[in-house]
Amino acid sequence: MPSPLTLAFVGTGVMGRSMAGHLQQAGHPLHVYNRTREKAAALLEGGATWHDSAGAAAAAAEVVITMLGFPVDVEASYLGAGGIVERAKPGALLIDMTTSSPVLARKISAAAGKRGLAALDAPVSGGDLGAKEARLVIMAGGDAAAFARAKPLFEIMGKNIALLGAAGAGQYCKMANQIAVAVGMVSWCEALAYAKKAGLDPAAVHASISGGAAGGWAMTNLAPRALGENYAPGFYVKHILKDMRIALESAAEMKLELPGLAGAKKLYDQVAARGWEDCGTQALYRLYTSL
Repeated sequence: MPSPLTLAFVGTGVMGRSMAGHLQQAGHPLHVYNRTREKAAALLEGGATWHDSAGAAAAAAEVVITMLGFPVDVEASYLGAGGIVERAKPGALLIDMTTSSPVLARKISAAAGKRGLAALDAPVSGGDLGAKEARLVIMAGGDAAAFARAKPLFEIMGKNIALLGAAGAGQYCKMANQIAVAVGMVSWCEALAYAKKAGLDPAAVHASISGGAAGGWAMTNLAPRALGENYAPGFYVKHILKDMRIALESAAEMKLELPGLAGAKKLYDQVAARGWEDCGTQALYRLYTSL
């Protein structure tokens, strides 16, 4: 059994608190920071140590893991004055598991390297259920030696774990994932909206088609929530919009057109405009049924 590592976990929201909880239960001492302390309450009750900033938590740890909302949060936490890169211990391993920008991942890696730190970008897929059940897909970018150090921790949080390449590669892989997710959300929403308009019971249609070629993770897990008018977030609308923006900007840099993704983003822009950006991504179905 490997010796416990002292970890800092920054970002204990919908997914982060479950991920941090698995690490804590595996015996790793935990230092935590989150903008809203209440969201770290269960970890603190389990023995985690609270800090008042990301940098302060990083200063106490051998490995720093972040699970934040937006690239601006990641940049401020890592590269801001008194942030993670500035205050981390020499030789510390920094792992950003936020879905963020590939360009920013490379920037953090370069800054970390100048201070003798190792850095990985390791975004995840699987949503709140994957985080709770410790079966996340983890897509990493960075140095192979850093990945080898991180892998035992990744194995506590996920099942499908891969190093895709140098710094930024994890984020590029996650963007590919999010393109498939966003366009796939449109497919099942349109299928069930069509069924409802035709006078069929959408739940019955879902039961008929979800196990065949039309099936998929979102059809299985999110469509039933939408049909039950459960729009609680497993993954926020505002976050899928953020990911689509990053993917479209990245594609434009590569001179690649993604019309399916562009169409999905226009639909999610309408969802957000109705005030549903803090709902789960399945709120897209609500848009179809209200048109």
